[in-house]
Amino acid sequence: MSESQGRRTRASVVAQRSEATRAALVDAARRLFVDKGYFATGTEEIVAEARVGTRGALYHHFEGKQALFQAVFEAIETDLVTVAANDGVAGTALDRLKAGLLGFLEAAATRRDVQQVLLIDGPAVLGWQEWRALEEKFGLGAIRALLDQALSEGAIAPQPLDALAHILLAAVDEAALYIANASNPSAAKQEAIAAMDRLLGGISA
Repeated sequence: MSESQGRRTRASVVAQRSEATRAALVDAARRLFVDKGYFATGTEEIVAEARVGTRGALYHHFEGKQALFQAVFEAIETDLVTVAANDGVAGTALDRLKAGLLGFLEAAATRRDVQQVLLIDGPAVLGWQEWRALEEKFGLGAIRALLDQALSEGAIAPQPLDALAHILLAAVDEAALYIANASNPSAAKQEAIAAMDRLLGGISA
């Protein structure tokens, strides 16, 4: 092996170890934030759970606990997007839009990580504006694309789709917050699904 090849190999090993450490921190933080909540979880606990040595490893990858929380938040959002993409819902674009929105409400009622990280701690830890920005990042584009397709299919009447996409995103976010913070999430989910059904019925052509 040449010297340059050796350098590249060592650099690759270092990069792999760095990525593994980061992933271990995110996974450990996710478990603890879900089980205990953000505010009851300390950085020492996260480092111990991740088995990465000292807190220096955490601060090497993240500016602090809040930055790590955002990484966990985005990991859960990515999971939701992946699940939705793999559901393979048949039918029109409007059918798929409805399935995606109602699927998020189902997750708000049944998935502890969605409840605790995205909907309970998320707005408090990140601040309302940043929380909304992340929700837009993961949800707005998908909603807008399905509305475009639904319009092309004649399933909805011509209308300002940018405004409609923002309204639907805001509605599903508020419904999910209502479910996650309810004393009876299952009952709240049924109420929210009924309301979302009526809302979506109103945009049909």
